Amino acid sequence: MEIKKAMLIGLGAIGCVYSKLILENSGCEFYVIADGKRAEKIAGNGFSVNGRKYIPNVIIPKEKNIKADLIIFTVKNYQLNQAIKDISGLVYDKTVLITLLNGISARDEIKSAFPNNTVLYGVALEIDAVRNNRDVINSNDGIIEFGKADNTVLTEEVRAVKNLFDNSGIRNNVPKGMMRSLWRKWMINVGANQISAVAGITDPQFISIPEMNKALHMVMREVIKVAESCNINIDEKDISDYDEVLRNTKMESKTSMLQDIEAGRKTEVDYFAGKVIEYGKRAGVATPYNELLYMLIKGMEKK
Repeated sequence: MEIKKAMLIGLGAIGCVYSKLILENSGCEFYVIADGKRAEKIAGNGFSVNGRKYIPNVIIPKEKNIKADLIIFTVKNYQLNQAIKDISGLVYDKTVLITLLNGISARDEIKSAFPNNTVLYGVALEIDAVRNNRDVINSNDGIIEFGKADNTVLTEEVRAVKNLFDNSGIRNNVPKGMMRSLWRKWMINVGANQISAVAGITDPQFISIPEMNKALHMVMREVIKVAESCNINIDEKDISDYDEVLRNTKMESKTSMLQDIEAGRKTEVDYFAGKVIEYGKRAGVATPYNELLYMLIKGMEKK
């Protein structure tokens, strides 16, 4: 299998970074999926990363004359249902779909909508991308971990996506067990995104302010307890490894949820604390820190 036509839906900060890399290096036909005024804006003005402007091909969902070999989801979780509807006319039986959404539920929702297609798990790790007015500031492209739940033997679809990422200069890794990577990233998001949104701190301050670091660990440990009930192997070493990532952060980067709060946008708290609480109740695991964060962030949204 070869990916000749790739598409991306969700041109936020992370979507801009990966669109830039695919446009610059991949050699394949690449489209951004958008509709209405957003489509007009992207087609006319493009997007900007580190001051450089890019004008991608834009495909409107109702234009069903083009079919995608690969569709990359980089929307917010609460936009996923609409995104699934938007791409339905662009999918054929060989289309591979991959989600880079935060959280642990997006892949299953996409698979439910497209049961006969290959739908891959994916997480974007260590990437920093902060929107500054119309420009995205980015110093670290990070690494994408992706694949099926079990990648002991790589399928042709996984190999094809890896080839596209390699050709695009996107660092990537296919772990043998994808669920651990998925839950580990979720644990980080549950801790860092939510605390930063409430406290208004940047990533390096999780290390420079001891109280913030302790709070981060307390919230992440609740995810570890929930993961244990689901037979997912994440532990204290994953917390200390993330501390090391924070120590090496080069810029005063902000989490996506802090950016959402500052911009007055809806957050993904339902997919972070909300899911921790849901899983905790199912497993009989107490999650008081996430319950508090859920109420605070919901209140901030209403404010």
